[in-house]
Amino acid sequence: MPPIPPLFVLPIPLSVATSSTDNQEGKFVCTQAAPQVYLLSFEHRPDNRLTPAFNQTFILALDIIEHRLPRGVVITTSSITKFYSNGLDYENAIRDPTFFADSLFPLWRRLITCPMPTIALLNGHAFAGGLMTALMHDYRIMNPHKGFLCLNELDFGAPLQPPMASVFRVKLNMTTFRNMVLESRRFPALEALKEGIIDGVGGVDETLAFIGEMKLTQKAQGRSYGKIKEELYREVVRDLDEAADATKILTARDLDRDRRNLEAKKRVDDYQAILQKAKL
Repeated sequence: MPPIPPLFVLPIPLSVATSSTDNQEGKFVCTQAAPQVYLLSFEHRPDNRLTPAFNQTFILALDIIEHRLPRGVVITTSSITKFYSNGLDYENAIRDPTFFADSLFPLWRRLITCPMPTIALLNGHAFAGGLMTALMHDYRIMNPHKGFLCLNELDFGAPLQPPMASVFRVKLNMTTFRNMVLESRRFPALEALKEGIIDGVGGVDETLAFIGEMKLTQKAQGRSYGKIKEELYREVVRDLDEAADATKILTARDLDRDRRNLEAKKRVDDYQAILQKAKL
């Protein structure tokens, strides 16, 4: 029997960015894993970095599924067995003043408000922005045999912007979130399941079983599904919508932090001066 052709294939366009990751051509392939269950597989070598071209193509794929196919469940996964996503191309991201507000955050908003159930099938590592992208889905299923989930921003000196933090505060307990961000702890699948980061373990077959058990295909038919998600994840949606103001907020925080540091140093200097006088 010949293989069933994909529903659609979207090439990830080549970009002119300086990163070698950006210049790797890739694609999104959408197949039907079961009736009204859409498996969206992406490949952007070497490790599915969240570049502008990748993000734009991801959004287009979700648009096609929503507006050209019967309502159902969306599973996203990687065709690269080692990585679901290794996060941002960070150096290029922070050099691009439009990246967060015009590229990354629109993708996350599209995912978290998608009017159909979404599942991230984590077949490999999901680090930093890759894990954040997985958290923007409604559910997560992870390969039990390999891969780690990790927020390693501390390791490369990156701050957490408001939407990056709020999705974890909404979906996880604070102890788990603290261990993630202040320890860069790596969670294998079984530990991630225990902590509530993921909802199950396995591959495509287990994900389909999860969909059947949760009756997600039927729930996807509800007209209010997307609206309910917008309210459920209201804090995250708000932070994504206010992303244009995030730079101003972070700049104000930096200035306030600098002011407090100067005040603290002055108190120390004054204290040292008092000690010096006492010795004379």
